[in-house]
Amino acid sequence: MILRSATLLLLLSFPAVAAEAVSGPATVIDGDTIELHGSRIRLYGIDAPETAQNCENAAGHAYPCGRDAAHALAEQIGSNPVTCEPLKAPKSERVVAVCRVGHEDLSAWMAAHGHAVADRRTSATYVRQESKAWAMRRGLWAGIFVDPADWRRTSRRSEATAKPPAQD
Repeated sequence: MILRSATLLLLLSFPAVAAEAVSGPATVIDGDTIELHGSRIRLYGIDAPETAQNCENAAGHAYPCGRDAAHALAEQIGSNPVTCEPLKAPKSERVVAVCRVGHEDLSAWMAAHGHAVADRRTSATYVRQESKAWAMRRGLWAGIFVDPADWRRTSRRSEATAKPPAQD
């Protein structure tokens, strides 16, 4: 009985692995999220700047790097169908997947062109592509940027402190 309970607990602690790939026209939500057949899918292994995030270019001028990342992903996809192989369903309801246009891995393309960073919290899969973008000073690496995860944390803190106190 204890062995069965321990086995069940162990199985439940692993993320669910989705069985089937999905394909079709995609809508870009941001630089690392698409919508396919009404479901939001996060691109596996990368973290792109948020839509509201700005960065600095090599000349020190601010530019909308979050919107640029989303536009770059949309241009790479074009009108082509996207095929996503779901890996897991995280705590949120968004699916995480490796998505491709033809044979092109979209996460690898985004990291290699400097539109996203490798998400080392989930995998080292795209570190090589990120390093290539860094070495060539492509995209984000051509200037100065705040890591997207750090930007989100700072943004959340700013929003929390900006809220007026509750009235009694």
